[in-house]
Amino acid sequence: MGCGAWRAEDWKKYSSARIKGRSVGEIYNAKKIDPKYDPKNITVRESCDSADHPVTTPIIIGLDVTGSMGDLLEVTAKRLGDMVRDILERDPVEGPQIMFNAVGDSICDRAPLQVTQFESDIRIADQLTELWFERGGGGNRFESYPLVWYFAANKTRTDAWEKRKKKGVIFTIGDDCYPDELTADEILRVFGDRVSEDINTEGLLAQVSRKYEVFHLMVMERRSESVVNLPKWRKLMGERAIAVTDCSAIPQIIVSLLESVAGRDKEEIIASWNGDTQIAVRNALCGLTERKNGIIGKLIRF
Repeated sequence: MGCGAWRAEDWKKYSSARIKGRSVGEIYNAKKIDPKYDPKNITVRESCDSADHPVTTPIIIGLDVTGSMGDLLEVTAKRLGDMVRDILERDPVEGPQIMFNAVGDSICDRAPLQVTQFESDIRIADQLTELWFERGGGGNRFESYPLVWYFAANKTRTDAWEKRKKKGVIFTIGDDCYPDELTADEILRVFGDRVSEDINTEGLLAQVSRKYEVFHLMVMERRSESVVNLPKWRKLMGERAIAVTDCSAIPQIIVSLLESVAGRDKEEIIASWNGDTQIAVRNALCGLTERKNGIIGKLIRF
């Protein structure tokens, strides 16, 4: 997937018809999971080069859609156009193809993971607003963010990796901690896959990091630090566990991280934004260590 190109006029039309003046509940009005986004029905999602995009970069954005994340869902719906525009105009990566995942709790929720196609045009927005934002979750002190990593590691195929050995980028975003493992029962229930044993989260991160640069954005604004559990995230991911102090700046933080992966100077990235956005981007990027090859943050060792 991924043919076609994002056009500002398409977003303006789409936003006017589907987003402007509507509440989050009206924008995301699905009442159940659409079978085409159910990972049990998906063999593989492909990010392919095309005439429109001869060199592509897969980008996966996993959104926590549990009950506490209404502010993130509003930002995503209403500012998706800004994020895609900035990705295209600032050009941090070639041929961006975006896939959205909706993430919940694999213990408590009916639809703990939903997966769109990789897209390069207004179909990104169409598919995003077709996802069921279940607003579930439980009291187990985690959400199932590693489901995104399992899907990316086992059920995506990208020309970026197959042809050029170039990694894609994954961002998960949420305000809770992660489970220490995905159990074999969870994997069977969510994906329909039979595995012989439970999968340790650290090992799963190592697996997906072979083909993707992986970041987690921890939403700290108006959240309990003990629930988000920044120290545990940092132990797992090091500098790639990003603290977000302003939810409204998440689109700019994602663009800035893409630029950092591509090798742009951190201070130059921060200076390119203004006002409160600049403060939020500085807070997010402050712990990142720049590398000669443009890769930032803790690297996974094999």
